[in-house]
Amino acid sequence: MRLSDRDAYQNNLFRPVSMWVHVTEAMKEAFFPTRCLVCGSFFRNSRQENRNLKTLIEILSSWEQGFSGLEGFYQKTDLKKEHVEERLGTDLKIFMALMSPFICANCSGTYMAVESPICSTCGAVFESREGENHDCGECLNAPKRFKIARSAGVYDKVLMAAIHCLKYKEKIQLARPLGVLLFMAFRRYWNKENVNLIVPVPLHKRKFRSRGFNTSFLFVREWAFITKALNGSLPVVPVAEDILVRKRWTEPQTGLGRKERLQNIKNAFGVRDSSKIKGGKILLVDDVYTTGATANECAKVLMRAGAARVDVLTLARAM
Repeated sequence: MRLSDRDAYQNNLFRPVSMWVHVTEAMKEAFFPTRCLVCGSFFRNSRQENRNLKTLIEILSSWEQGFSGLEGFYQKTDLKKEHVEERLGTDLKIFMALMSPFICANCSGTYMAVESPICSTCGAVFESREGENHDCGECLNAPKRFKIARSAGVYDKVLMAAIHCLKYKEKIQLARPLGVLLFMAFRRYWNKENVNLIVPVPLHKRKFRSRGFNTSFLFVREWAFITKALNGSLPVVPVAEDILVRKRWTEPQTGLGRKERLQNIKNAFGVRDSSKIKGGKILLVDDVYTTGATANECAKVLMRAGAARVDVLTLARAM
């Protein structure tokens, strides 16, 4: 994108919102309070503009600048006493800010970020909260095809509910804030030298026709715009939606054991054009890491096609 194009994009993105828009939103909230997508309760949300990309980028900017500007996003909520201020770690505050137009503070307050100690390779969260990162027994016994896997949050409670709302209830409005949350994890664990291509885990064409969208792609589709808006000097990592393909239909992995998952996903993926990934450092993106069967199978296919390295980033990590 040319400099003039980038400036025009940023000018449009941060154009002041009309006063009448604010008045309309205030009246709508007064007469029609927001219903939480997780618990179904009504709550008053004074930050309706959190839905737009501009506000989400402001949250990201605050995160990068030391989280100094988040106070207004999580104050004046209906947080119950059991979710006291001491629980509101930085990651939790950010999650609540991102999800405030859709999920009440009581549900958002159950979010758990992935924190060390974790497995250095697969990112598994250890039960013991003491010690440093180290390889888990599974990774020592059966080395992975990918280099490292990392996740933003634990697949439990509100994050699990949010992913289910997006995937199975077609609450597409959640894709943008969840994508921003995933982008923050990307910036936390990788630098510009580690990745030069982002590849979402694909759906089978039959599943895509049925659902109408690929969650993994929705998470990353605006990353280029976010990167340019945050800092024009940062490199934009391209997203390749059509390189990795799902060659055959597979049953849903949910409910399957480890062996069944491995068998179900075996030889399910292929690479459409290996010349586009030869020597590349690829970041594979998916919604949930459970046993790692899908991630490992995709990494195997990408490495065989000529990739120099494959890393994995998921929104959630099963315990």
